[in-house]
Amino acid sequence: MSIQSRRERERAKRERLIITAARELAEAEGWEAVTTRRLAERVEYSQPVLYSHFTGKDAIMAAVAVEGFADVAAELRAARTAATDPRQALAAVSAAYAAFAEQRPALYEAMFSLATDLPFATPEAPAALHAAFGELREAVRPHAGDDDLGLLTETFWSSLHGLMTLMRGGRLPRENHDRRLAILVGRFSCPPADHA
Repeated sequence: MSIQSRRERERAKRERLIITAARELAEAEGWEAVTTRRLAERVEYSQPVLYSHFTGKDAIMAAVAVEGFADVAAELRAARTAATDPRQALAAVSAAYAAFAEQRPALYEAMFSLATDLPFATPEAPAALHAAFGELREAVRPHAGDDDLGLLTETFWSSLHGLMTLMRGGRLPRENHDRRLAILVGRFSCPPADHA
């Protein structure tokens, strides 16, 4: 093994350690608690070492968000592929998305609420973002009819995100969460002609 490959492996290991520490600290105390000083203490590297990997907290949050998109893509894929029919797949993906948002609030916040420089909805977006959207698109595909699949998927995703954001923010009562998801799935799984 060359010195260069060993250095690259060590660098990747440090980056992984920083991202994991940021994610754990954010889930425990919120993003306001995540500072480069606290991360440096937590990973036992100096702040300049952190800055040699990331330009600052925003870049660390973006890296955490990309990791989150990879995680949610895997969970949505598992839910979708375990389903036995298209309606069940849409319901399973909806439930998996909602569970992800509920179980990982700080991660979900980094992915969807906090400002990052991630290029959403562009060819330059990281592969994990495309994968997560692709899983939603595949769950929506059987229900698209003549509608534009991309736009319909964006609308479905926006609906899921809106429901989760409003519920988590206390604007919608939690006790009706499952019913709301069922209504959403029911509306999206009806043939487009039924909506007229």
